[in-house]
Amino acid sequence: MQKFNDAVTATGVRRTVDGYLVADVRAARTGIQEYAGRELGRPDMPVVRVYRPEGEVFARDSLASYAHKPATNDHPAAFVTADTWKKDSIGQIGDDIVRDGDHVRVPLILMDAGAISDYEKGKRELSMGYLAEIVFDSGESPEGETYDAVQRDIRINHIALVSKGRAGSTRIGDWRAPGEPDRADIQSPKENPMSDSKTRTILVDGLSVETTDAGAQAIAKLQSQMKDAEVARQSLEDTHAKAIAAKDADLAKRDAEIDSLKGKVLSDADLDARVQARAALIATAKGIADQDYTGKSDADIRKAAVAAKCGDAAIKDKTAAYIDARFDILAEDAASDPVRKVLIKGVDRKTANDNGYAASVAALNEPNKGGNQ
Repeated sequence: MQKFNDAVTATGVRRTVDGYLVADVRAARTGIQEYAGRELGRPDMPVVRVYRPEGEVFARDSLASYAHKPATNDHPAAFVTADTWKKDSIGQIGDDIVRDGDHVRVPLILMDAGAISDYEKGKRELSMGYLAEIVFDSGESPEGETYDAVQRDIRINHIALVSKGRAGSTRIGDWRAPGEPDRADIQSPKENPMSDSKTRTILVDGLSVETTDAGAQAIAKLQSQMKDAEVARQSLEDTHAKAIAAKDADLAKRDAEIDSLKGKVLSDADLDARVQARAALIATAKGIADQDYTGKSDADIRKAAVAAKCGDAAIKDKTAAYIDARFDILAEDAASDPVRKVLIKGVDRKTANDNGYAASVAALNEPNKGGNQ
């Protein structure tokens, strides 16, 4: 929102019995108004043609903002507030706000004797002080006039009695005097104390820059937008970095799993050795307790063999190391039992023939040497 001071017209001036000065004031109008570029924070533009659309000038909130706003003698150094009203006010706008063609008409009363005296001495022009948003969007009005920007959200702060308004033809009680030349429509900063063209120095990236209040506001807004953009950029970078880190971690996990699986793949020689070791373990377990060990792990085979031989109590709450040791002892006992060997491995016929049975039979069948004929 930017501050503006625009001249307005007044008619129907009269004095009350109390000495107050009352007038009907044409306070605002639609159409194009010209401002110095420096007043709008655009020193690059000598003149800015600002369009005031009908919908903005006669908007309900805008019209309501006129009622009971103070009148001042010249524009004060800052907009009028509750803190400065008593010092700055010389009267006020009434509440009968109406549309008058392309204008807004309001009742005005001057109550301060000094201001009324200034009026009687010829200080009769008026200038509105208000806030409005300027949108730089060039175009053409319905009347065919080109413009550089549009004025929106108009909010009135005060109305000032001035010696020279923005449009020199606007006065309280009369029009421009016959033969009086038109005054320049664009005010200089000295002519309008409320103008945004006052300059001040601000720091931009460590550099001193002289600009108007409006320019400072524009710079501050751009700096804020740049800061927001930087925060958004950093947020995107952080999010991207987190996504990359998560993907890298996932890839690393997969690589580790692949390497782990590779380590678990047995070579042909390792596979043969594993088969032989498995077969030997099952044979040993059967030597301890002959039962089915299919589908069991090595540890479960040892555990089952010990339980079958010694009972479940022998393995209850026992550690794997204890069960392995118990299994090895039972395996040694089974290996030293010849009967068990025969039961497990079967009868060795060659060994059985060597027990003397065949020799005794042969001796019986052989004729007795030196016996009876």
